[in-house]
Amino acid sequence: MKPIRVASLCALAATTFTADAQTGAPPGCDGLEHRDDFDFWIGEWDVYAPDGSLAGTNSIRETQNGCLIEEHWSGAQGSSGFSMNYYDPLTQAWRQVWMSASGYIDYSGGLNNDGEMALEGEIFYHSQGNRYPFRGVWTPNADGTVTQHFTQYDSESDSWNPWFTGTYVRRQADSNAHSGN
Repeated sequence: MKPIRVASLCALAATTFTADAQTGAPPGCDGLEHRDDFDFWIGEWDVYAPDGSLAGTNSIRETQNGCLIEEHWSGAQGSSGFSMNYYDPLTQAWRQVWMSASGYIDYSGGLNNDGEMALEGEIFYHSQGNRYPFRGVWTPNADGTVTQHFTQYDSESDSWNPWFTGTYVRRQADSNAHSGN
């Protein structure tokens, strides 16, 4: 008889939780300290390489009642990728998990003293099966643009080498906006 009672109580608890979750909007993450540290990156962007050429477009949206920032990247040469970005209250750090057909990046960190989002972790290349230390820094600029700078560690030279640098320009403010993006 006891296993039946335990199973019944578990089913009742699950039903109650589901019913509570379906009534009203979830509370969101507004109360979390640092939750809005990465909000400067939210928007629709054209991304330019250092030589001024269009590297791609990026759509950065807040979802899950402010608990998650989703990134949808479309590269000018046909690449694509997706990331989930969130403040993790368990580790008290921001975390980004990026996935594309060519690789996976998982890193964490937070705002540095200059107000830049600075994350550090690893990149994994699917085709090679190799992983390397990796860093990303997002700098909000006074003109409303954001500079994104990625570096990958090279153990042979004991140095951090540039991997990608891009300037994010809000699409509605981009005088060089490309149609069809």
